[in-house]
Amino acid sequence: RLFCWPVAPFFRRALKMPAGAGLRSRTRHMFARGFRNHGFIPLTTYLRNFKVGDFVDIKVNGAIHKGMPHKWYQGKTGVVWNVTKRAIGVEINKRVGGRIIAKRIHVRVEHVKPSRCREDYLKRVASNDAIKHEAKVKGVKAPKTKRVPVGPRSGYMLTDVKPETITAIPYDIIKEGLQG
Repeated sequence: RLFCWPVAPFFRRALKMPAGAGLRSRTRHMFARGFRNHGFIPLTTYLRNFKVGDFVDIKVNGAIHKGMPHKWYQGKTGVVWNVTKRAIGVEINKRVGGRIIAKRIHVRVEHVKPSRCREDYLKRVASNDAIKHEAKVKGVKAPKTKRVPVGPRSGYMLTDVKPETITAIPYDIIKEGLQG
């Protein structure tokens, strides 16, 4: 019989079979359809128009295996650079090592949805333009529309305040502890 060295507990894992590292490894929950969202894919997904320059979010639909992006791109936002018959070309910035590379991938329309990342910006631009237009109609100088961070709160004076010294009351087990 051959002699076997005792194995430390932290080395036991190394003796087992290693986990797979395939394209879809560790995507059990990432690519799963949402609650009550299984089955039929709405027609809006296919009838939606995308134009070059639109911002889109990549959200993989696990039911459609064709044109599925790599798991790294799940949840990323990119800009449309190409539109084909069934797919959308999306440019995404990816950090590789210490640099950021603009990656261009083609993704099927089932795995892409319009992004809402510019909604607040466009709303702010529209409101600023309206404010400037009103000022121009009135003949007044246009107000500043730049966002300014909130400054510190204004100071105030306390008047007629007397300091009160608070001390601990000694606990008496005879008086307070036995009642109850």
